[in-house]
Amino acid sequence: MSIGNSPEDERRFEDPSEEAPFSIGRALQQARIAAGLTVDDVSSATRVRIAIVHAIEADDFAPCGGDVYARGHIRTLARAVQLDPAPLMERFDDTHGGRPAPTPAAPMFEAERIRPERRGPNWTAAMVAAIVAVVGFVGFTAVKGGIGGGSKDQVAEATPATDKTVSPTPKTAKPADKTPQPSDSAIAAAPQDKVTVQVSATDGRSWISAKDHSGRLLFDGLLKQGDSKTFQDSEKINLVLGDAGAIDLYVNGKKLDDDFRPGAVERLTYTKGDPQVG
Repeated sequence: MSIGNSPEDERRFEDPSEEAPFSIGRALQQARIAAGLTVDDVSSATRVRIAIVHAIEADDFAPCGGDVYARGHIRTLARAVQLDPAPLMERFDDTHGGRPAPTPAAPMFEAERIRPERRGPNWTAAMVAAIVAVVGFVGFTAVKGGIGGGSKDQVAEATPATDKTVSPTPKTAKPADKTPQPSDSAIAAAPQDKVTVQVSATDGRSWISAKDHSGRLLFDGLLKQGDSKTFQDSEKINLVLGDAGAIDLYVNGKKLDDDFRPGAVERLTYTKGDPQVG
């Protein structure tokens, strides 16, 4: 009986500390969960179908319809969950052969370049130019002499009788058009028998969703900085704010002094009367 290593002892040692390869789908999924969003919320905000969102989070890019569309979906989903898309795109290019190299433009136009031929001086053109210059000088001298021989009275008659300086008509500067910002007085004019909610993106951009008391979707999309939306219902307004820290709220004519943190996802409900969260 020989003593030696068994086949099991020759198996490759697996280091449990080795990290799993970077996953685009897992990164998007974790960012979405951290933002408090469901797949349905992300699909509504980005217009990417729910089935494609599920497939991308599982690292299956075949339903996207090609690498170009897959790159576009990855960027869109990353922005919706507030994730930097650059590392995801780099990982996608590494695992899918990278971007096609652009065709250099210089060789395409190389044949169209026309190199000037060396030519000797054109003496004929030089002689013609000299003759024209001499004739012009003689004519100018003759005309100048005729004008100088006239009397001083003739020169005086050529002078205008009046010497008025015409000042240009001043142009009235057109005031720049400025879009008026929403005022408290305009919000206070909201009817008392309804709930009125105004959402203004003052400190940045934010994705928002608004529904009435029956669950009907009033708005679902991204508000850029400076944009504003107003919603009204007979009973209540349900809101979802993707970045509540960038939003100012005006409810039933009053501005709310909220303390939302930047990047926080808030789900709010407002009713008639004094602003109150239901």
